[in-house]
Amino acid sequence: MTSTLLIVQFVLAIIITITVLLQKSSSIGLGAYSGSNESLFGAKGPGNFLSKATMILGLLFVINTIYLGYIYNQNKLESAVDNVKTESLIPATPEKEKAPAAPIAPVAPVLPTEPAGK
Repeated sequence: MTSTLLIVQFVLAIIITITVLLQKSSSIGLGAYSGSNESLFGAKGPGNFLSKATMILGLLFVINTIYLGYIYNQNKLESAVDNVKTESLIPATPEKEKAPAAPIAPVAPVLPTEPAGK
C-alpha cells in the first residue's frame, strides 16, 4: 500500500510540474514545444482549464502527502522486536527428561569452640 501511494506521489509531482509549465506566463514555458496550445484546450485557451487542473492536482498531492505521513508514523510506532515469536526460539524440554533435583542434605550446626590458649 505504501509503495503504491509513493508511486502516485511521484506521478502527481511530475503532472503538477507539467501543468504549471504549460500555463501562460511572461515566458512561453513548455507551450513552445507543443505548438499552439490554444487549439488544444478550446477557444478560450488553456488558462481556465490548466488553473483548475493545477488546483485539483495540488489538492490530491497534499492529501496523498498527509496520508503517507500518517502511514509512516504508524509504522514507526511498531517495533521489529514486537513481531518476533519468542516461544519458537526457546527449545521446549519435556518433563520426563529433566533430572530430579538432588535433595539438600541437612547441615549439622557448628558449635563455637574455646580458644586453645586459655
